[in-house]
Amino acid sequence: MARLRFGRAAAPKHAPLAVKRAIWAANQLRSKPYRYGGGHKSFDDRGYDCSGTISYVLGAAGLLPSPISSTEFCGYGERGAGKWITVYARDGHTFAVIAGLRLDTTPYDRYTGKWAPRWQTIYRPPRGFDARHPIGL
Repeated sequence: MARLRFGRAAAPKHAPLAVKRAIWAANQLRSKPYRYGGGHKSFDDRGYDCSGTISYVLGAAGLLPSPISSTEFCGYGERGAGKWITVYARDGHTFAVIAGLRLDTTPYDRYTGKWAPRWQTIYRPPRGFDARHPIGL
């Protein structure tokens, strides 16, 4: 399981390189604001929404060739939870669990700050979401 310290995640030493790259990429988004449609035209944007965030992370890990929408994530990779990365998708929202930490733009807990890409430790029930994972991870 990844460790979280001061909002930054650290990958487990034995994690595959793609997982380490995904965690590194997610850490880069911590200072970016939430922006509806952000990250859809290009991985490089000034703000990111939910699917833009997950697209950016998977793109940096070499697991996605171009950004896709939440709805498109419903057909991403393989069905079910992955060992290292699981993408939870439904029409309108996407989040991921990477090495045990949730990467989400919307708070599921009682967080009162602004929506933004960030790591979260509070469990979010996946009810209503399709669980998908990158092939092999």
